[in-house]
Amino acid sequence: MIYGEILAGGKGTRMGNLDMPKQFLTLQGKPIIIHTIEKFILNSRFDKILVATPKEWIHHTNDIISKWIGTEERIVVIQGGADRNETIMNGVRFIAETYGLCEEDVIVTHDAVRPFVTHRILQENIDAALEYGAVDTAIPAFDTIIEVGENGLITDIPIRDKMFQGQTPQSFNVKRLMEVYEGITPEQKAILTDACKMFVLRGHQVKVIRGEVFNGKITTPYDLKTAEALFEDKRVTK
Repeated sequence: MIYGEILAGGKGTRMGNLDMPKQFLTLQGKPIIIHTIEKFILNSRFDKILVATPKEWIHHTNDIISKWIGTEERIVVIQGGADRNETIMNGVRFIAETYGLCEEDVIVTHDAVRPFVTHRILQENIDAALEYGAVDTAIPAFDTIIEVGENGLITDIPIRDKMFQGQTPQSFNVKRLMEVYEGITPEQKAILTDACKMFVLRGHQVKVIRGEVFNGKITTPYDLKTAEALFEDKRVTK
């Protein structure tokens, strides 16, 4: 089976002093998370679409899905985890316990606050996950990337031609993801904020597919204003 998992477990503290997580803020009059869910619904290859949200926001999430989308049997709202990777793994555990696991099962994980993901990106993630078992979405780095030490001094300037900026989706063979996660130490789990890095550390290949500049993450008030402006560009919103 092919699963989507929309990661909405965070609280969005960088958005400022809000009374709700950023994924529930409105964009063009509609909650950001609903825009994202709609992109997954339009792809008929998804058998189930998991929406992982903070425990205290599960009821609200179900309410807005009912209001804006209506009945969609593929959508299941589940509880998110303490961090990004635990949220992903909550989805994996739910799949294992509810549907069981098959060798070819894949999961496409995506930030709830990246509402401009395209059909092409989703399709290529599914195809690459089936072939490679681990996939990242990224765009070339347009600016020079510098590595800075704790003393505030530059420690390295990598060759820009080899540098990419990571986005989501990140997609995986479900069984392999479980094996990789169980194979890293508690200390590694505490510092690894990126699921693909777990695969790299365990010696697995990760396929990179091309993202889009506009497939950005809405993290700050400036990002939200930019997203509002992007809706004027029909090439982005279609």
